[in-house]
Amino acid sequence: MNRTIRPDAVLVQAVIAGALSFAHLHDLAEAAGQDGWKAWAYPVSVDLLLVAAWRRLRTGHTPRLAWCWFLVALVASLGANVATAGFLDLANAPAWLRFLVAGWPALAFLGGTLLAHSPADTPADLAPEQVSEADEHSAPEVELQRNDEPAAAPAPELPPGPVVAATAPAVPPALLAHARKIADTHQATTGDPIDRDALRARLGLPEPMADAIATQLQLA
Repeated sequence: MNRTIRPDAVLVQAVIAGALSFAHLHDLAEAAGQDGWKAWAYPVSVDLLLVAAWRRLRTGHTPRLAWCWFLVALVASLGANVATAGFLDLANAPAWLRFLVAGWPALAFLGGTLLAHSPADTPADLAPEQVSEADEHSAPEVELQRNDEPAAAPAPELPPGPVVAATAPAVPPALLAHARKIADTHQATTGDPIDRDALRARLGLPEPMADAIATQLQLA
């Protein structure tokens, strides 16, 4: 299948801008006393530092460091473009320009080294699978640390006392009167007071409520 090659305007513009910036950096380095291959190495150094810093910004690693060296490389590139536009006499380059051009290799080497040797990835930078594995490996250590912690002090014991009065549910007066009537009828019929189990069976209530009624009726 035949494919038509269509020029990309953005790519063409990037190539033209890169070539012009490369030439300006070369001319500036050559005017500052760097001749031969050294003059051609300067634009490569500046552009590589700019690309490395931008790549670090895209990945999200060490954003402050990446921004710092991105601005340094951008200022060097823009400065060369402006300086070759007639603002400086390149035939008689000033001493400060020679100083900056001569010191650039050491500065670029420092920036490239710092950008290349990034700190270890944080958990936020790891993939979800790597985070899960890290959590699995670190779980036993966490458990060991928890086991090494001193045991919590036991809760103080409460003094002995009537538990029913504190935990017994409230008995409605009508229900209490009905239970008293049942107890009186049972005693009048059998001659013996009704016990707790019999009262609970007659009332058909849950055990806590029946015990509370029996307690108020003083049943055995």
